[in-house]
Order: sequence, then structure tokens, then C-alpha cells
Amino acid sequence: MNPQTTVPSPETSSIPSTVARPDLMDLPSLARRAQSESQRFYRREEYDQRYAYELFRRALVEGDNAAWRCIFEQYTPLVEHWVRRTGAFTVSGETSDYFVGAAFIRFWRAIPPERFDTFPTLAALLNYLRRCAACVVIDAARSQSFADLLPEEQINWNQQRLGRIDEEATERVGREEFWRLIDGLLTSEAERVVVRCSYLLGMKPGEIYAQWRNLFASVEEIYLLKRQVLSRLRRCPELQRLY
Repeated sequence: MNPQTTVPSPETSSIPSTVARPDLMDLPSLARRAQSESQRFYRREEYDQRYAYELFRRALVEGDNAAWRCIFEQYTPLVEHWVRRTGAFTVSGETSDYFVGAAFIRFWRAIPPERFDTFPTLAALLNYLRRCAACVVIDAARSQSFADLLPEEQINWNQQRLGRIDEEATERVGREEFWRLIDGLLTSEAERVVVRCSYLLGMKPGEIYAQWRNLFASVEEIYLLKRQVLSRLRRCPELQRLY
């Protein structure tokens, strides 16, 4: 599968009049047909999403490990592409291979058999997988240099609604937007120096003071300013909604 960002949509698919029933196919044949239909989709040709959907059903509902391996092999390039497009990837401290595995695990845990019917299309499943890929990267970034700045994860996996809103939310998550929002909440050059030196450069208050004595009266002032800024950011509704 080519790592494109668009995922299949039921509105764009077309099912031929004579097709093999996915639920009656053996697994190797089903996996080959699912791969073939995906390639047709990315070539902007008519395609049938039911084969890939049946592959997911066998993996998630029937607990078919072989079907799950087929899904992992087929969609790994796409998930890796999503991982690398997430803005927080560059500061996460992990490899793309690590996040691909973590995304699939999160996806599998979030969709038990009884919940599968809430994902009626292949597009819904892939949108959710894409969201999982973004979230595991963001979680890792929070454990690194952004840990003090970002509030805790508040996603309720049992009540998520899928669709365009989820797509837009995933697209918003990125390093550049994060820092634009942070910059808008800082009120002085001294605050910007403290935040960026602390969380981008990993500098300690003593090191910041040694380099910017013109901005601060003492090291203690930097400690105090840092506490004040963090308290303000943690209360910020815009930052909480974004992350």
C-alpha cells in the first residue's frame, strides 16, 4: 500500500455486480483481494472495500491472529506515514517502528468484539487507526521535553465519534501549532526565553541566567517565572482542547 493520507470512503467506492463473498473466502485469498482493492483505490479506480473490512472483522471479532498479521503487513507503511507526519514525532525520542507497533496495539485494545459494529465502514476503521497513530506519538512527546507543558490525555476511547472532526483534530496536532499557541500565551521576552530554553534546549535556570543576565535579576527570578508560566499554561482552555 502506498503511504497516502487519504483513506477509503464509502461514498467513493463502487462494488461490481459480480463479486466473491468476502465472508466465504479463505484467508490468503481474502488478504490478496484486500491488497488488490487497496491498490485500486490509490490509483483512483473503482474498488470494493468489503474485503479489507472482512479482514479487520476476522482479526478483531473472531480473534484470528493470522488475519491480524495480514492487516499489520498491509497497513504498516500507511501507519508509519501517519506517524512521521505527526508534528510531535521529531521530539518523541522514539523510532517510527516503535510507534507503528504501539498504534496497532492501541487500536486493537480500543475495539473489542462487541464494539466492532460501531465502525460500519473501512473508512471508519482506518480513521480510528490514524488517530491511534497520532496519539501514541503525542503521548511519547509528553514524556519528553513537553511533559510539564502538556496536560494529561483526556481521550475517552469508549465515546469517540468518528468522521471529519476526528480527521481535523488529528491534523491540528503538530509541533508548529503547539508553539504558536504557547507563544500567544506568553507575555514577555523573559517568559519566552525561560520556556524555550527550558523545554527546547533543556537548559537549567542557572545556565539561562548566565546567558541572559540582562533579562533577569537572579536565578531565583527564573525559577519563579517558570512556575508562574506553567501554572498559566495548565489552566489554558485552548491548550487543553488542542491536546
